[in-house]
Amino acid sequence: MLDTLEKKQGKKFKEKFKTITVDNGSEFLDYKILELSVTNPEQQRVKMYYTHPYSSWERGTNENSNKLIRRFIPKGTDIGKMSQAMIKRIETWMNNYPRTIFGYKSAKEMAC
Repeated sequence: MLDTLEKKQGKKFKEKFKTITVDNGSEFLDYKILELSVTNPEQQRVKMYYTHPYSSWERGTNENSNKLIRRFIPKGTDIGKMSQAMIKRIETWMNNYPRTIFGYKSAKEMAC
């Protein structure tokens, strides 16, 4: 997924993603590979950092996004049973929601 995002963003990727903070999940074990550019494997595309275990505040934006999703989808809900239209409505709402971290611009505005 990170490779796809880098390919799609091109040169803008390094402008938009300076660092990425991840939890200690097994999907992030090989951080050295994740840090390397898919378009130029000899170049570092991003610096990866790990949070401390049970320290959700170290990923504040992620936790805030989860809180916004919970407005629509209660914890424990099987999203596989939700319609694609409903998921798309939530996605559109979130992408248009002004964020403090973006100076009260939305993610959509920041992507332009």
